[in-house]
Order: sequence, then structure tokens, then C-alpha cells
Amino acid sequence: MALIFDNYAEQHRWHAINDGVMGGVSQSAFTVQGGEGRFHGEVSLENGGGFASVRREPDAFEPMLHYAHGVILSVRGDGRTYQLRLKSTRLEDASAYRVTFTPPQRRWETLHVAWSDFEAVRRGTLLTDAPPLEPQTIHQLGFLIADRTAGPFCLRVASLKPLT
Repeated sequence: MALIFDNYAEQHRWHAINDGVMGGVSQSAFTVQGGEGRFHGEVSLENGGGFASVRREPDAFEPMLHYAHGVILSVRGDGRTYQLRLKSTRLEDASAYRVTFTPPQRRWETLHVAWSDFEAVRRGTLLTDAPPLEPQTIHQLGFLIADRTAGPFCLRVASLKPLT
């Protein structure tokens, strides 16, 4: 099983969590069009802001990750750096495991990311004493941009699959 974006209804499973929770004014959304998912919007540095994110509602996909060695992500970017974030029951609510990547602008790139490549963070700060990521504890996934650069962004996602 994989997340593929051939069904428009998929976009209703994604919800924006932007810096407005801390007074910022960045905006983002996740839409599905043309067989791909798009995490897009605009990052603003006003009012101490500077990040935008989306999270996907949990469902039957996450248990498929429990038996994987990591994830395979097919993406195309805009020259900016993004994070794939995994929420785990082993971390507090404001924490997540992340991996950062800067996909190319003019072509699709397939990333093979092992669980050991993820690092635990809380509000951008590395958690050096956090337990390693265990895939059976994953209950949510999402994308985040927090590159301290104001302006529009668009991360295109063709698929996210378990790495077996």
C-alpha cells in the first residue's frame, strides 16, 4: 500500500498547521491535482513567524509502515528545503521525527529514507535524548517548511511508499 495522489478526495485528509499558532501569518494547503499532491502556500516572517506545515489524518496507511525499513518518497521541489515529519507515540505532542530534503526543481527525485535517517525534534530543536524511531509507533505524517525564507513555495509529491 502507498500514498498516491490519483484521487481528489485525498486532499481532504490533509490539514494545515501554520505559524498562526504562534502569531505568524504564513499560509499553506495540500491539494491534489494531475496525479500529484502539492504542499504549497507562502511563508511569512512577520510577527515572528516563519513556518508552514500540513498533517495527514491517520488511517490504514500508517500500519503499512510498521513492517517497512523506511519510506520511499517521490518529490519535485522549488529549490527550498522541506521536512517529512512523523508523529510517534514515543514523543510528546509538540515533538516529531524529521528528515530534511531539498528536491530538484526540474525533475522528479525518488528518496529512499531509512528510519535511522530521522531525527527527533521539538519546535526545531534536536532532542538528543529521544528514543530512536520505531515504525510501529507512527500515528501521523506530514510536511513542513521552515527555511527562514519568506515567499511562495510548492512541494510536489507523486507518492510515498514503505521501503521494504
